[in-house]
Amino acid sequence: MAKGKSKIAVIGAGVVGVSTALWLQRAGHEVVLVDREGAAAGASKGNGGVIASVAVVPVPVPGLARKAPGMLFDPDQPLFLRWGYLPRLLPFLRRYLSHATEERVEAISKGLHTLLGDAPSQHRALSAGTPAEKHVGTGSYLYGYTDRAAYEADAFGWDVRRRRGARFEEMSAIGLASFDPALKGRFGFAVNCVDNGMISDPGAYVRALSKAVEVGGGLFVKARAVGFETDGGRARALRCESGPALSADGFVVATGAWSGPLAKQLGVTVPIESERGYHIEFHEPNIKLRAPVMVASGKFVVTPMEGRLRAAGVVEFGGLDAGPSRAPLEFLRRNVERLFPDLEFRRTTEWMGHRPATSDSLPVIGRSPLLENVWLGYGHQHIGLTGGPKTGRMLAQLIGGAGPNEDLSAFAPDRKA
Repeated sequence: MAKGKSKIAVIGAGVVGVSTALWLQRAGHEVVLVDREGAAAGASKGNGGVIASVAVVPVPVPGLARKAPGMLFDPDQPLFLRWGYLPRLLPFLRRYLSHATEERVEAISKGLHTLLGDAPSQHRALSAGTPAEKHVGTGSYLYGYTDRAAYEADAFGWDVRRRRGARFEEMSAIGLASFDPALKGRFGFAVNCVDNGMISDPGAYVRALSKAVEVGGGLFVKARAVGFETDGGRARALRCESGPALSADGFVVATGAWSGPLAKQLGVTVPIESERGYHIEFHEPNIKLRAPVMVASGKFVVTPMEGRLRAAGVVEFGGLDAGPSRAPLEFLRRNVERLFPDLEFRRTTEWMGHRPATSDSLPVIGRSPLLENVWLGYGHQHIGLTGGPKTGRMLAQLIGGAGPNEDLSAFAPDRKA
């Protein structure tokens, strides 16, 4: 892009798109946000709310291919599949599981650390001076285990985190109860990960950031993007499903799990699938937690939010079109009841949404291989909220011509994944 003020259309108003728009605006660009629904309409609203700097271990780790079939047939495991979708999923699944080696996990974790290592400060910087900053809390993120043996069975992941410089301390049941009396007797062992944090209301947070873009002069357009009008290796305008094409000097694709069709037009080689996630919220709970807790046995997180307790997580493969399944929600309910048998609440709400999973567990961040004025930022899987602000900052720097002082090759849109 030429130096100075340009008009940039950011497609997608989730945390990545809104972060990109805000950083672009602060750099002096004119910004248009384009989304088919509105700010925080999908996974940016329904996530676990954790700023997880420690989330540098991908889901595919050594041994997963051996364990996965048994997990799919066990209702008490956090992995689900809509079986009718399996034939369509298989090509992606083969590539996804091919990365479950020690060598690949080590490389992937380095890329994830580049994006997540300073996440709390990135959130503070992004939200500073906006109404969104009240939602940002930094501090602990707990992992709760039934006992020390269960923790030691996860040694591979903790060794990876240690090599990436994550700071954490082991806690006995007594130590955990001292840290948070609300967790007394619920776990036999825990790990306290410092330098992390939480967002007290992810949907409200992203909407507040989007509002800050509009207050700063940005325009919001409600439309579904379907492609680009091009001229000589550049995009001239964004084609929408209805209405006129939108002209701009540059474009950013940040459409999460729906990025596949646009990405294919732009020369991206990285496969993407929807990793469907779920949450249940318990409104007006009698239990107040000090920090979010990852329930290690169920691979879901329990987060204290404004007026509610949210249990979020689970992995389900089933594509973008099918509605919610009952089994993942029932799994979450059973596990919350086991962990908090004394939980009282006024009502519950349920949610299912689509997390964009790439075949190598790394997001796509960079310039389109085909159109020089189009950039991409999507595919964050479980770490969209955590990594959204830095992804936006990286994209704004790339568009401005300077680029971040970090190696972004792990996120290249034309990488072999």
